Amino acid sequence: MKKSVARLTNINKFYGEGSVKVKALDELNLEVYQGDYLAVMGASGSGKSTAMNILGCLDRPTNGTYELNGTAVEKLDDDLLADIRNKELGFVFQQFHLLQEVSALENVMLPMIYACVPSLEREKRAEEALKRVGLGNRMTNLPNQLSGGQQQRVAIARAIINKPSLLLADEPTGALDSKTTEDVLNLFDQLHSQGITIVLVTHEDNVAQRAKKIARFRDGKVIEITHN
Repeated sequence: MKKSVARLTNINKFYGEGSVKVKALDELNLEVYQGDYLAVMGASGSGKSTAMNILGCLDRPTNGTYELNGTAVEKLDDDLLADIRNKELGFVFQQFHLLQEVSALENVMLPMIYACVPSLEREKRAEEALKRVGLGNRMTNLPNQLSGGQQQRVAIARAIINKPSLLLADEPTGALDSKTTEDVLNLFDQLHSQGITIVLVTHEDNVAQRAKKIARFRDGKVIEITHN
């Protein structure tokens, strides 16, 4: 039986109060297993981004349970949540969120500083990660010396550097042209084949079709899960 990495059970999420109260998630149930490559799709306002934020420990549910590797993380304090984000989760966003004043290598090393990894090991692991994403010859470049696709590869290297249980990608190809999108999706395929568990939010059907499963959201809940 596959190991459960992330389990959302009866998750509700409300924003606002009184007459402006909005239900973003409605008794949401979703489970991600080790080795999954899951695409999340849905119209604007369907709840997919809220679900991603809860999976990433960037937001808390109003009620319900979120278990990450068996730990009920919705009960943890902010410091423990930050520690889990750093050690258990990797993030790739549409905007690359790289530090502009430091090199690709230093950007990739950053999560390991927070994880208290020794400096020599940080540099070695960051070099290996950049080679893994095809940027072995761009380690000393600043972000503004890299193309959009190369910057997203740096962001992916940074996301996997602490060997996360779960890689979360929110519209990772949204700012890229079609050729660069293909390159990045090939990289996700490669990482998945190497055992990385991926959840990817997208509104693009061609991107979702690269995943092994698609969860479709509507009105704050999953209405369908299909297999590719």
